[in-house]
Amino acid sequence: MTTRRLLLRTGATAAVALTAGAVSGTSAAAAPAAHPRRDALHQALDDVVATGASGALAELRDGDGVWRGGSGVAELGHSRPVPADGRFRVGSVTKTFVATVALQLVGEGRLGLDDPVERWLPKTLPAGDRITVRHLLQHRSGLYNYTDEVLSRVEDFIRDRYRTYRPRDLVALAADEPLLFEPGMSWSYCNTNYILLGLVIERVTRRAYGGEIARRILRPLRAWRTELPGTDPFIAGPHAHGYLPVERDGGIQPVDITAMNPSVAGAAGEMISTAADLNRFYRALLTGRLLRPAQLRAMTTQLAGPLEYGLGIFRVPLPSGTMLWGHTGGIPGYVTYALTTEDGGAQLAISLNPWGGDPSPALEQLVLTAFSGTAPTTRSATATAAVRIPLLDRGW
Repeated sequence: MTTRRLLLRTGATAAVALTAGAVSGTSAAAAPAAHPRRDALHQALDDVVATGASGALAELRDGDGVWRGGSGVAELGHSRPVPADGRFRVGSVTKTFVATVALQLVGEGRLGLDDPVERWLPKTLPAGDRITVRHLLQHRSGLYNYTDEVLSRVEDFIRDRYRTYRPRDLVALAADEPLLFEPGMSWSYCNTNYILLGLVIERVTRRAYGGEIARRILRPLRAWRTELPGTDPFIAGPHAHGYLPVERDGGIQPVDITAMNPSVAGAAGEMISTAADLNRFYRALLTGRLLRPAQLRAMTTQLAGPLEYGLGIFRVPLPSGTMLWGHTGGIPGYVTYALTTEDGGAQLAISLNPWGGDPSPALEQLVLTAFSGTAPTTRSATATAAVRIPLLDRGW
């Protein structure tokens, strides 16, 4: 049973109490008068916790300033509140960073979107001559998703949580499986694509992809609290704990999964960050600071699949007509939403620690509240259903 399937089963059975209840707070950078929607945003964040998370945090940056909030507890069984400026595993939000570096190399003439994988990684894939860099970026390779193997059983993942995976070992899990479709002919979200992109970046630059992300993105943006931890299992600094629900002793019990070797995610999802750093990154990306115009245009106009997935980013239309761009991420214990308006004028980053129930409707309501310009007068199911923000990874 996959992690996501087990999470969805725990709605009525998760009985672990949050000893502090829902605890909300604003940061010093966002005093009570700084944001006119603060009460509605806090309520929406509390609803996320109430419907399926042990804790959640968010940051919104827009023309009204900066708002930060936290709700729930940082650790089950304790009263310490979630740190609103805490660090967390971002899962597949890592993909936008990897895609940005790949497109920077395209803009420098060092890599081609239509280069076959075989050119850079010879004898890695049976279909490497037919799968291109563009296919990898956009999930049109047809490759098997290796995480369907390594996350097929929750108990196995917990047992192997400190195991180190080499990228080529993860790729080999997919290379042994038949293609889902001929490359370029359909769309299927696949973490294997970004493990391969990390290897391509290393082959082109002769440096680790994590080092390239740090050199090209993190240091220029002063995103000091973001890192690609490699094999380090721990989250340094203030953070909330993450959990996996496991069937034990006739019920559902939480297993603290905060410490884990993130090499199992690699270039597909290993990053640790903060809401502030994610918002800074997506603003810089959408306003053209990180990519040349041709590459940013390619990232956001060449869309595929039912989710309108570009090159490492996807778009979300709101009922108001506002278009959001960003990515979601899921890695055991953590779920992340990172979204920005098309003009880069507003950004929202959310991290939560799912535990029972289904917080998706509350998350979508939080997004609507953040980007509506005013607090909603009602929180109807119809309004919430009007925005669909996919969590693309079943296991991440």
